[in-house]
Amino acid sequence: MLYPLKLQPVYKEPIWGGKKLREKFGKDIPSDSTGESWEIACHDNGTSTIANGSLKGKSLKEVIEMYGMDLLGTRTGEEGIKKFPLLVKILDASDRLSVQVHPEDEYAFKNENGELGKTEMWYVIDAEPGAQLVYGVKPGVSKEQFKQGIINGSLEKLLNFVDVKAGDVFFIPATTLHAIGAGLLIAEIQQNSDTTYRVYDWNRIGDDGKPRQLHIDKALEVTNLSDVTGREKVEGLSVCEGENIRTYLVACKYFITEKVQIKQVSHEKLNGEKFDIIMAIEGEGKIEYNGGAEAFKAGDSFLIPANMGNYIIAGECTVIKSYVPDISEDIIQPLKEKGISDEELKKIGGIV
Repeated sequence: MLYPLKLQPVYKEPIWGGKKLREKFGKDIPSDSTGESWEIACHDNGTSTIANGSLKGKSLKEVIEMYGMDLLGTRTGEEGIKKFPLLVKILDASDRLSVQVHPEDEYAFKNENGELGKTEMWYVIDAEPGAQLVYGVKPGVSKEQFKQGIINGSLEKLLNFVDVKAGDVFFIPATTLHAIGAGLLIAEIQQNSDTTYRVYDWNRIGDDGKPRQLHIDKALEVTNLSDVTGREKVEGLSVCEGENIRTYLVACKYFITEKVQIKQVSHEKLNGEKFDIIMAIEGEGKIEYNGGAEAFKAGDSFLIPANMGNYIIAGECTVIKSYVPDISEDIIQPLKEKGISDEELKKIGGIV
């Protein structure tokens, strides 16, 4: 019988990484410049391994091949088994990341050897005082101004900077210009893609003594320069469930993400249609299921198999839950039955 699969992350060491993954979550990172923890990953550039139970030591790819839809659910389908749909990370930015943009699916498929596009979201776990990020450009920036800003190294003055604090949420559809700033620890849920076009790198020099490569032509083709000021952050829609609070953060065609603040227990439902991803960001507890329990602490991530049946998250903790969506079945119908209006639903990122 399948059980909650605790995943061993894949670590990446970009030039902007730090050591907060160790300090905050006790992760066994390879260096003090570890910027990415690929928590749930099944990609050519990194695949998680199972860290618990009878499947310990197997890669997520191997387990998907073994169990197929029993693990991933009927919503995922055969294509999802061939290409796992999601990639979940924790990012530690001790320095600011390059300004980037990701393509949509159609463009990526044509130009990146059949790769997926990349729509993503961020949940800010921690933010140092004064931390900022980039979300889009200032109002009125033209394509020619954008191009010249990249070419002559002056793009910074055209960027839309946003002040950030812990608990903030951002939905970043493909084609949205963005950059994580220094001093941020972020949970990222995204399409399973590593396609990134680097637009601007603050004129800094890479480890090889040269400026890092930019992808100017592709970035000019895909970047959406529409005015987004004042609409960068996602409010989210919070619903009380006894003593617990479930906040629906993002609901797009690729994923739904919820934050669940648990006082004692939270009852979660699975019926074989989808898998759940659970990332603990505060506190500790256990996942109870028919056959046992798996303990967790902040920083642990689990894939909950689709055919495992209903389960309980017990403890005083906060978790981020993500899954492949049926927006009508998962969001619109149940929330409207609770009296939630269409206007309130708009608080959820990506739903409109």
